Amino acid sequence: MKIVQAAGRVPSLWCALAIPAWLAVGVSAQQPAAQPTQQTPQQQQPAQASKLTFTGDVALWTVAIKPAKTADFERVMTRVRDALSQSPDPVKQHQAAGWKVMKIEKPLPDGNIAYVHVISPVVPDADYTVMKILYDAFPDERQALYESYRDAFAANLSLATGRVAVDLNGAKPTASASLTP
Repeated sequence: MKIVQAAGRVPSLWCALAIPAWLAVGVSAQQPAAQPTQQTPQQQQPAQASKLTFTGDVALWTVAIKPAKTADFERVMTRVRDALSQSPDPVKQHQAAGWKVMKIEKPLPDGNIAYVHVISPVVPDADYTVMKILYDAFPDERQALYESYRDAFAANLSLATGRVAVDLNGAKPTASASLTP
């Protein structure tokens, strides 16, 4: 995993357990809903929707985007910004305020372009599923947004979440961070 090594070593057990879990959440929630069909009463029970949530204070989520599709990806993420910032829901507005997407300047070895979602502060229990955010805000655009995102997306590369151990902006260190030798 050259990409993960470039971002820092991740314990293989964590990768084996965590990455498949958040990939499943991200991908399963990204596909547009199927057209309604006649269902039996057992099928009509609402399914539990998976949410993409993060723990800690900060999340760094890196994705690979096809080089010819970076403008499409950035357009989709601009729509995510619009959906969150224009929402009357204060939780979604808080998500927008703390979510930035950084484009890595140097292409990856395979030619794809890495983007890092920098989420700080993480909004506890907020759903960061890109397509869910878009579908809720722009139901009439769901198919076009899905196709743009799907066609641009190459891979999830890494996810790191955690708490701020030391804040260098002058704030006092947290209780668990000790600077004494």
